[in-house]
Amino acid sequence: MKLYDFVGPPSPRRVRMFLAEKGIDIEREIVNIREGEQFSPDFRAINNRCTIPALLLDDGTVLRDSETIQRYLEEVFPDPPLFGETPVQRAVINDWLRVIDLDGFGAVAEALRNSVGRLKDRALTGPHNEAQNPALAERGVRRIGYFFEELDRQLADHPYVAGETFSVADINALVVVDFAAMAQQTVPESCANIRRWYETVAARPSAKA
Repeated sequence: MKLYDFVGPPSPRRVRMFLAEKGIDIEREIVNIREGEQFSPDFRAINNRCTIPALLLDDGTVLRDSETIQRYLEEVFPDPPLFGETPVQRAVINDWLRVIDLDGFGAVAEALRNSVGRLKDRALTGPHNEAQNPALAERGVRRIGYFFEELDRQLADHPYVAGETFSVADINALVVVDFAAMAQQTVPESCANIRRWYETVAARPSAKA
């Protein structure tokens, strides 16, 4: 396998953290998105969505989404289990992955891509140019606040996002919290449960991946 990767953006970090938690070491090829390498003909031939991460499998199959990559790796390398061990655990984790992706990651992307100067006309990821919309940036900031509130409520009764055990939900939520800082949005002082959880999860060696 080969992982097309770049340090900095949140999506490939989710995969690197997952790999670190699993103890998996695979070949990596850097795609410098700051230099626009994701739009090169060579990379377009690998991933026509022009996004990272991308995982090239041994049979030539390319997986182009970070959560899809995580799920594939869970199937191939089941220990330690990060998507849950029972039907209930798996369902709760999947439920929270949906929340994290739509209400967390999506909110930060909306705020960031519609406000940062270097992303002018790049309000959407991928091969298509779209103009920024300041109203969407403002809405994205509000959505981040809503996400923090919901996550804090969940963590009031659980040590980890999906319950009593560390899971992929904690990986992806941690990445969202750090991603929010890129949009100048930090966890409010009132969200003490997130702050307690963050300190624990950020101390794991995988958080440095």
